Amino acid sequence: MSNSDNSFSDSERAGLYRAIYERRDVRSQFLPDPIPKPVLMRLLKAAHHAPSVGFMQPWDFILIDSLEVREEVLASFNEENAKAADNYTGERQQTYRSLKLQGITESPMNLCITCDRSRGGAHVLGRNSIVDMDLFSTCLAVQNLWLAARAEGIGVGWVSIIDQTRLADILNLPENVYPLAYLCLGYVSEFLDKPELETKGWRSRLPLEELVHGNGWGKPLIW
Repeated sequence: MSNSDNSFSDSERAGLYRAIYERRDVRSQFLPDPIPKPVLMRLLKAAHHAPSVGFMQPWDFILIDSLEVREEVLASFNEENAKAADNYTGERQQTYRSLKLQGITESPMNLCITCDRSRGGAHVLGRNSIVDMDLFSTCLAVQNLWLAARAEGIGVGWVSIIDQTRLADILNLPENVYPLAYLCLGYVSEFLDKPELETKGWRSRLPLEELVHGNGWGKPLIW
């Protein structure tokens, strides 16, 4: 092996890919056991080491264990979820209503990862052409945390059916801070073999070969 080979060992690679393939959006399997502070800090540190455009690091982390606050968030979810159900009819609507799409009060800890859209000043290196790079960077922090959580045996569920304006009010966010991801965290009884929406028949994973193009949309990739 060349001295310039910077790859991980076989076991290290296996662990990384296992975390990627076994990561799940958890809604129904949360246990009440609290997350120890050292573990929680490792997750936040992993999130904080995500890449960000211009090294702006636009994220903040709001930890929420207050039942009162979580019940306010749950009320917003219930309102938005009722609206979302109206997008479907017949059997599809029945299937939607049967899905459990949040674990806000069942999980021992909620976490809101925010994006400070003013961080780094008016001119952030690399953000001149695509102003939403701060949001994209914060999404990478979410993914870092999610993969680290899987390695720690902790489930994560992203609650996206929520009014962001109402959430910002609940959490008293400054005007320039956007609540990008509201997450439920906790140890779980199990990690499902497949994503829950797939096992419930909502959608299936698309074949990778249908999504790979070469040198332009719709062109074959010549290996």
